[in-house]
Amino acid sequence: MLVARPRRGVTTITTQHDQPDDIACVTIVVAPACHLCAHAHEALAELAASYPLVVATVDIRTAMGMFLVQKYRASMSPLVLLDGEFFSHGRLPRRKLAKRLQQRFDKPTATKAV
Repeated sequence: MLVARPRRGVTTITTQHDQPDDIACVTIVVAPACHLCAHAHEALAELAASYPLVVATVDIRTAMGMFLVQKYRASMSPLVLLDGEFFSHGRLPRRKLAKRLQQRFDKPTATKAV
């Protein structure tokens, strides 16, 4: 289940999971009328069904949005941060993000000793 919590310039979407310490934090800095931003939101909504995510949306016109764009030198929207670190800008690489989340949350299978 997704829960949206709007604030001035920031919208947070969380998924409901039992262990809050093991949640990926995705920050997406969006511009108005940005089709790539809409694409990123769709991809994150799909991934939130499989992985524990907290998605914070920051408007590029806010002080925080401008700060993040300058800090990470994003030339295109959306700017996406994963756990506070640069992940991408422009079209969200959906498979790359899914792979990163899978590596983080799926435990490796144990191999039998022969």
